[in-house]
Amino acid sequence: MTVRHLALELYHWMKRLEELEQARAKLAPEALEARLRLEAELLEARQQVEHYHKLLEAQKEKVEI
Repeated sequence: MTVRHLALELYHWMKRLEELEQARAKLAPEALEARLRLEAELLEARQQVEHYHKLLEAQKEKVEI
C-alpha cells in the first residue's frame, strides 16, 4: 500500500471512530442493546485506527531510509 492510501484509510477510520463516540454520547442510558453494539463497533474502529497508524509509521520509516 502507498503512504497516501494508508493515510486515507487511517483518516476514514478516525472519522468513523469520532462518529461512533458521538453516537454513544447521545445514547440513552437504558438503551443497553444499542450501547453494546456501539461498544463493539468502537472497539473495531479503535483497533483499525491503531493498525493503520502502525502501518503508516512503518511505511514512513521505510521511505526515510
